[in-house]
Amino acid sequence: MPHIIVIGAGQAGASLTAKLRGLGYQGDITLIGQETVPPYQRPPLSKAYLLGAMDRERLFLRPEEFYQNQNITLRLNTTVKAIDPNAKTVSFGGDALNYDQLALTTGSTPHHLPATIGGTLKGVHVVRTLSDIDAMQPEFAAGRNALIVGGGYIGLEAAAVAAKQGLNVTLVEMADRILQRVSAPETSDYFRDLHTSHGVKILEGVGLDHLIGTKSVNSAKLTNDTIIPVDFVITGIGIAPATVLAEAANLTLENGIKTDAQGRTSDPNIWSAGDCASFPYRDSRIRLESVPNAIEQAEVVAENMLGAVKDYVAKPWFWSDQYDVKLQIAGLNTGYDSVVRRKGEKPGAQSHWYYAGGTLLAVDAMNDPRAYMIGKRLIEAGKSPAADLIKNPETDLKALLKA
Repeated sequence: MPHIIVIGAGQAGASLTAKLRGLGYQGDITLIGQETVPPYQRPPLSKAYLLGAMDRERLFLRPEEFYQNQNITLRLNTTVKAIDPNAKTVSFGGDALNYDQLALTTGSTPHHLPATIGGTLKGVHVVRTLSDIDAMQPEFAAGRNALIVGGGYIGLEAAAVAAKQGLNVTLVEMADRILQRVSAPETSDYFRDLHTSHGVKILEGVGLDHLIGTKSVNSAKLTNDTIIPVDFVITGIGIAPATVLAEAANLTLENGIKTDAQGRTSDPNIWSAGDCASFPYRDSRIRLESVPNAIEQAEVVAENMLGAVKDYVAKPWFWSDQYDVKLQIAGLNTGYDSVVRRKGEKPGAQSHWYYAGGTLLAVDAMNDPRAYMIGKRLIEAGKSPAADLIKNPETDLKALLKA
């Protein structure tokens, strides 16, 4: 009986195995995960779950019985030690499994603060896994002092939850502005104003020098030489693709595990999808850290593992929830040279449209789902309406789809 092993029981791994069965694959499937719980949603962790508005079981992508019913062997709390591509085996210490095809959906790992600046003190947290959130949840008590290190989406979402819980929140961002790596100044301005209006103290161009404490953190010295009281710290300083196993197996790496357009790695029997995989996109190579990509790419890989010859054509989109604002992003803004701001129909709603020359690249829509949906469809269709049309409040956006 042919055997497919999938290493990484996150969104991509769960989607890939379910798709294999949905396509009628009758062979053996083993899904291996390091955590003790079945595959679950990650986006609600730093929002609804942290706020206590979502039960643990609602996080699970599917009940554990699904895997039993679909004859998918789910090996949880299991760390793969090595892959041997020549013998086609996966080993866990003294145990080993043979595979016919292997998929790596190992995801990504968060960057941690170095121990030399206090990163190992009690009270220092990252936002990645269910256990990470369970560990930090007791910290969220009104009146306590929270330090958020990093002004990306993870840091801002954590700051929003803390502020809503009545904590005193300070966020430091070493770059000149929050969201600098991923958005235009207009979007940074929008979210800076949003957080400031909720009492968050945002310090840009300021980093963490070191944390202070014996066993637990109690204060922090910043790079501007100020010392602030701190009860706990959340770090949102980026993630890296989880490539240790792939590298040890001598697979080609390039900003993650390098795959072709179909998801195949440099070994013809090994595939990859999700946060850990880089793939061809237009005239470049990208790696997308998003739930939609994890699902869609994994499902295409499943098809190709069963003999389809299908290229994965990414349609990038992302979202973030902060307070009562839903940010929806369509496209990739890499290489933009101008931004057009458009007011939405409802108070406070607006969208930012990114252009490179006359080409529409991406849209950031804040509480403006109409702008997001139309922008997404325009980008996917390769249509680029003139910037002046977007800026004009009299323009019917929907009509631009027919132009």
